[in-house]
Amino acid sequence: MTDHSPSENPLFVPWTTPEGVPPFDRIKPEHFRPAYARARAEHEAEIAAIAARSDPPDFENTIAALESSGRALARIDNVFHLLAGADSNDALLEIEREVAPQIARHWNKIHTNEALFRRIDRLMRQADGLSLSAEQKRVLERYHVTFRRAGAGLDPAAKERLAEIIERLAALGTAFSQNVLADEQDFALSLGGEAELAGLPAFAREAMHAEAQERGLDGHVATLSRSSVETFLQFADRRDLREKVFRAFVSRGDNSGPTDNKAIIAEMVELRAERARLLGYADFAHYRLDDAMAKTPAAVRGLLDAVWAPARARALADRDAMQALVQNEGGNFALAPWDWRYYAEKLRRRRCDFDEAAVKPYLNLEAIIAAAFYAAERLFGVSFAARTDVPVWHPDVRVWEVRGSDGCRIGLFFGDYYARPSKRGGAWMTALRDQEKLAGDIRPLIVNVCNFSKAGAGEPALLGFEDARTLFHEFGHALHGLLSDVTYPEIAGTNVAADFVELPSQLYEHWLEQPDVLRRFARHYQTGEPMPEDLLRRLLAARNSNQGFATVEYVAAAVVDLDLHSLPSPGAIDAAAFEAEALSRIGMPEEIVMRHRLPHFDHVFSGVGYAAAYYSYMWSEVLDADAFAAFEESGDIFDPATAKRLRETIYAAGGSRDPAEAYKAFRGRLPAADALLRKRGLAEPAV
Repeated sequence: MTDHSPSENPLFVPWTTPEGVPPFDRIKPEHFRPAYARARAEHEAEIAAIAARSDPPDFENTIAALESSGRALARIDNVFHLLAGADSNDALLEIEREVAPQIARHWNKIHTNEALFRRIDRLMRQADGLSLSAEQKRVLERYHVTFRRAGAGLDPAAKERLAEIIERLAALGTAFSQNVLADEQDFALSLGGEAELAGLPAFAREAMHAEAQERGLDGHVATLSRSSVETFLQFADRRDLREKVFRAFVSRGDNSGPTDNKAIIAEMVELRAERARLLGYADFAHYRLDDAMAKTPAAVRGLLDAVWAPARARALADRDAMQALVQNEGGNFALAPWDWRYYAEKLRRRRCDFDEAAVKPYLNLEAIIAAAFYAAERLFGVSFAARTDVPVWHPDVRVWEVRGSDGCRIGLFFGDYYARPSKRGGAWMTALRDQEKLAGDIRPLIVNVCNFSKAGAGEPALLGFEDARTLFHEFGHALHGLLSDVTYPEIAGTNVAADFVELPSQLYEHWLEQPDVLRRFARHYQTGEPMPEDLLRRLLAARNSNQGFATVEYVAAAVVDLDLHSLPSPGAIDAAAFEAEALSRIGMPEEIVMRHRLPHFDHVFSGVGYAAAYYSYMWSEVLDADAFAAFEESGDIFDPATAKRLRETIYAAGGSRDPAEAYKAFRGRLPAADALLRKRGLAEPAV
């Protein structure tokens, strides 16, 4: 029998590691079940004590007490979810299936605690007379909103049904994401000989060879990590192999057998709609958006409709131009989805005299990390120093200590950049510990996880420009967590509205595209020579190449997500049929597939938090396009006054303000959608 005594289970004891980082080398899967059980029990006791108090509620004995509760559970949860996403195994996946509904049940019990909600509700009604600070008032408001939206005011029967729904949704979301991961892990297309590698540049071949070695295979393999798929579809000459990779990629979660997610989607959509009805909303979209910056589905549709028409027109024009290329080359076939990236690259070469393969040698991973750090130092005065004494969960993970311009420690930043079979696809930011001041001067531990293709031994990983953009995007999220400067965990870092959380990340992408930054860091990985000015000019000129396609694939996914969650009573939804009908309604070009088809739409169905809110990236892009214009208007992309205002109102402020008010504090007003259209090159040219 495993000994789960405090001396044996590292999750039971304080961590004496550098900066209090989890001792990953000592944490085993079998430690989590007993740790979760103990932490939930401790949290339940803390909540019971707060709810049972006989003295009148005040901020300290109710809200601050809630903020201080559940710390052991949060610590365990942060470690577990990082490992389950970034370095998983069968044991962790089994525990995840078991724990997810337990955690959902635990939080639902807290959020529907009648005595506790009475205290919070009483405080909220008295808020104006309590002499609270602006931050305290915001924290109280967020707690009240959270409890109300969780069903705290429902009758006992409705609460019971809501608890069943929430627990079931947690189990389904876990199953959904694990099915997608299983399909990604199972696919590895072995390529043998020059005929099957034709068209693939040296950097792609090296990455595919490294992936084969990682999987214990010979030769080269194409996998379903997005970086691998995008590169293969962009360059591989073999049309039949492009089709094979493409079909596998878009069929994740849509294969007959145990990993088929369509039944899970149907049940989740029905349960979400029922949850919304129980809480008094017409449908899940109205429920979800009521606590977002957009507020209503109509506001979201207005934005998506404004972008859809010009994006679709641009995509169709590009399609016709690519079909002409096919015919000019003697191809006797209609352009198909697996052809788009291949011929888009050819079209870009022709129009912009630009070749992605010529750029990659100048965008090695180390240089792009350095560029991201440089921009942060110029904007916010922060510095990054490598640490090798900090525990990590995988040998590829790297750690940097982050300090402010005054030399004071800000926190630690972890970078986990390479794809591997044990890692879920995509890229994300998470926290092992959030910043706060309630329990002392707590410094954040912030993590970026990416899935870039690893190069062969001794060779640097080379990134495409979109991969480099992804790195900057996730680092923007990381800065949001690192620069947080609030007292209460409830509003720290990225704890903001879903359609506001992408502003700091998408805004940060702009600095990658600046000539001064690229001149400094885009250097050939072999010679050290800077990117030639002519190539730099062509790279920047080609930024909006294929923007019609990129916008169409994204907006289509956002529309389908919103449509699906706008059904008041979905019934037994056929996910495939619904997707097809929704795309037909908006006139989706048949040569383009939505960026995330429903059966593998992890953002929406795995509990990430974007259900009825995938539009958030575009909503935030309206903000980021306008926000960067503030720097351009100053005449200096690193203007100190603008950067100081940005840090104080956005990056450091967390959720301490309503998002619209936070943005207006930075910019003085809210933006219009035309800023986004100009950024994407979709605005009508001036006459």
